[in-house]
Amino acid sequence: MFKTIALLTLSNVFMTYAWYGHLKTMNSKPFYIAILLSWGVAFFEYCFQVPANRIGFNYFSLAQLKIIQEVITMIVFTLFAVLYMKEPLNRNFAYASFCMIGAVYFIFRK
Repeated sequence: MFKTIALLTLSNVFMTYAWYGHLKTMNSKPFYIAILLSWGVAFFEYCFQVPANRIGFNYFSLAQLKIIQEVITMIVFTLFAVLYMKEPLNRNFAYASFCMIGAVYFIFRK
C-alpha cells in the first residue's frame, strides 16, 4: 500500500515537470524541443506509474487509485508551483484541497 503511494508520488514529480517544467526552463526554445524533452521525462513517469497502479490494484479499487493519484498530483503540483515556478500560494489551493478531501471521503466510504 505505501509502495503504491511512494511510486505514484515519484511518478507525479516526473509528470508535473514534463507538463509544466518546460515553461520555465525552455521558454525560449522551439516547442518541438520542449515536446521531445517532455516525452523523455514522461518515460520515467510511466516507469513509476505503471508498477504503482499494478501494485495498488491489489489493495484499492480503480476509483480509489484514481483519487489517490489526484490527491498526490495536487500536493506535488502545489509544491512545484510555489517552490519551482515561484507562483504565489493563494486560497484557491486551499479550496481545491477541501474538494479533494471530499473526493477522498466519498470514494473511500463504505
